[in-house]
Amino acid sequence: MAARTGSFRVLLTVQVKPGLEADFEQVWTEGSKEVTAQAANLGHTLARSAKDGEESVYYVVSDWTDQQSFLAFESSPEHIKHREKLHPYRTGGSLAMMRMVEVAG
Repeated sequence: MAARTGSFRVLLTVQVKPGLEADFEQVWTEGSKEVTAQAANLGHTLARSAKDGEESVYYVVSDWTDQQSFLAFESSPEHIKHREKLHPYRTGGSLAMMRMVEVAG
């Protein structure tokens, strides 16, 4: 299922320790099943920056039916456990939350 107007999107930028990209991707993939199993999750993707010099920068886009469902999952024991598994690979990052205004296509 895809994002739709009125849904809630989360964009996470993750800076990974150089040389640990493949390990990060594997651990992320294993944990992403917990996200996509949530009834309120509309989609979950991992992308790697294509900009020169940003080979260790990743973007996680996660779409949800609503903000409350995302926040409930974010604070769940399952998600906290998964974040703890990813922590050794990260050097930083940022989180942006938004409401979808228009979805074309």
